[in-house]
Amino acid sequence: MMKKYSAVVLLACMALSSAAGELLKPGIKSATTFAIIIDAETFRHARAEVLAYQKSVEADGLGTYVIARDWANPDEIRSVLRELYADKRSPLEGAVFVGDIPVPMIREAQYLTSTFKMSETLRWDRSSVPSDRFYDDFDLEFEFLKQDEDPGRKNLFYYKIKAGSPQYIAMDIYTGRIKPPLTEGKDDRAAQIKKYLDKIVSIRSEKNPLNEMIVSTGHGYNSNSTSSWGGEMMALRTSFPGLFMPGNNIKFISYRSAVFMKKILLSELQRQELDFAFMTGHGTATQQLINGYPDVSSPQPSMENVGRYIRSKMRAAKESGRDLKEVREGFQKSLGLNDKWFDDAFTEETIAADSIFNENLDIQISDVRQINARVAYLNSCLTGSFHLNDYLAGHYPFSEGRNVLAFANSVGVLQDLYGIELAGILQHGVRAGFLLRKTAYLETHIFGDPTYHFDSGDSYNGLFAGRGKTAKQWEALLRTGDADLQAYALTGLSELKPGTDFSRQLLGLLKTSPYEAVRTQAYFLLRSYQDPFFAEALQAAACDNYEYLRRKAVYDLAEIGSDDLIPLAVKTYLENQEATRVIYKLEWAFQFLDQDKVLAEFDSRMKDDPAYSGSGELYERLQKKLRYEKEKTKRMEADLLDAGASDKSLIGQLRTLRAYRYHRLIGPAIALALDAKRPEPVRIAALEALSWFGMSYRKADIKKACEQVIGTSGPGELGTAARKTLNVLEDTGKRAF
Repeated sequence: MMKKYSAVVLLACMALSSAAGELLKPGIKSATTFAIIIDAETFRHARAEVLAYQKSVEADGLGTYVIARDWANPDEIRSVLRELYADKRSPLEGAVFVGDIPVPMIREAQYLTSTFKMSETLRWDRSSVPSDRFYDDFDLEFEFLKQDEDPGRKNLFYYKIKAGSPQYIAMDIYTGRIKPPLTEGKDDRAAQIKKYLDKIVSIRSEKNPLNEMIVSTGHGYNSNSTSSWGGEMMALRTSFPGLFMPGNNIKFISYRSAVFMKKILLSELQRQELDFAFMTGHGTATQQLINGYPDVSSPQPSMENVGRYIRSKMRAAKESGRDLKEVREGFQKSLGLNDKWFDDAFTEETIAADSIFNENLDIQISDVRQINARVAYLNSCLTGSFHLNDYLAGHYPFSEGRNVLAFANSVGVLQDLYGIELAGILQHGVRAGFLLRKTAYLETHIFGDPTYHFDSGDSYNGLFAGRGKTAKQWEALLRTGDADLQAYALTGLSELKPGTDFSRQLLGLLKTSPYEAVRTQAYFLLRSYQDPFFAEALQAAACDNYEYLRRKAVYDLAEIGSDDLIPLAVKTYLENQEATRVIYKLEWAFQFLDQDKVLAEFDSRMKDDPAYSGSGELYERLQKKLRYEKEKTKRMEADLLDAGASDKSLIGQLRTLRAYRYHRLIGPAIALALDAKRPEPVRIAALEALSWFGMSYRKADIKKACEQVIGTSGPGELGTAARKTLNVLEDTGKRAF
């Protein structure tokens, strides 16, 4: 046993001993440490299994604390973790939360998620974000709001981000949750945890390299675009080159390949030799959505699709108490259908057949029983809703199979998420937690053991865990011939190198690197500086051969909104007609630019170019769309400037700006924020709406307005809102997007 401990660790020990807790110190000396945070009751039931898990982690050279207590609130846990992290001799690198551990529910911080935007006037447990960033990012500053009053939700604790806090995520440690899903009426969490810990102790003793992987995609997602899907395959080819070599295996599974792709995907997930499953698609707390109605063109299956659609609509109408005759006549008129399409909507035979059909389209909780993929990545919404008793992602590690952990999200996520960011580091024996630490949004979590890693001859955990690393060490990693190790090195260098020098280096890599992962990481980091090099980077990214990078550059065209980007936007649109996701985002972006200038640019480029001689229909469609958007924006502007508008109406219009970057409406929003005659809730709503324009060409105007409010409003809620908006704007480039 270790005999010497720093004052920091002794303080942690004293805190635990004075609060009816138990702290077991590491059994080995190591450069960094890990903590098992567990509730006292679970520890009483699973003590032997927890100690076996502790020894298993320590066998990997990582000293491990076991800290058991009847935790009253998240602040108690955060305090202990911070103290262990502050130990200079052997600082904490990660933690896992086992059993009944308080769940922080974060409010007023939706800009830290990938896309979650819900009115916080709705029920708190639905409009807050369950997030362990409370525990693993020590720079974030939180204000406690309340504990949930519902007897079934007493484990939920609500916090908001303080105005003076950093407004971006930079995790200090990685974390994971070992939280068994509980089916209704059954509480066997201790038994499930004991079984899981036994399993991972066994699996951790294996020497298992990452040499078997599947990549799957569900319907209605980026996968609907073949250019998007093809680009991801190209990127994976450079991030996981070894998997494409003889003797190793990577499979690409598309929902298009079968009516019920779920059966094929489940068969793959149950393969004993499968190491890594990366799955993209829509999701809910209880489902992974795989197939929609069959993608068909021949008459008979097309008619079957229409029949299923009509029957589902009629049944839904009946359940909601609508007038069935009226609903039926509406469909007959809009779709030109006769009576026979409606005759069997309520027969027992068709209800049963449709139920079975729909059940087979998607992965249900009941299907997740024998998952053998050691690591699963669920790139989808809501499957990691761990604030609920039962949630789909929890069934992966707690299945009967060999799965150790699943990455999943606690709320809805962006479709254009960079899901495969840095994933290639896993093949080099890097602990899963280090991937989370560099890529997590507010909603991203690991369910299972975050210290798990595949076997490899490489040894990067010490580099990734240690403090005080030099630019020289990261530069050495940048010289390796590996895409994701180079990309990871860039994240390390970004914390050490001066902005101008590093921006120049990043721009060079964006223009010359053969690796999609490196070029994309370089672009993401250049966004954080927003210096003159970024303008050149945006031009390069919009023309990159990696479809995903082009798509993300288009996001920034919309976020910035300046007239000088219109030629680039139109050029990118005309040159990417085959890239449906890029086109979709550009058509979205055009509504935020000056529509007259956009049309003039199209006219200039298309009029005398023979390449567009047959594109009159395209031009007419864009002309119609842009004129509509122009009129819509004018109406919204008039509504915001209407002196007689109700507070409710104004707040509703302002909320629209959270998702829609109407730069033209920044002026009216600023006017509302500065108008001392307006009620404070309207002015606060205006300030919050303006906080979403951190990349806008009018950012300086917003900052000036915030400073005016701060100077005239004093220490109350209005001044706090202005200070928060100012900080959110400042940190925009540092947030993942």
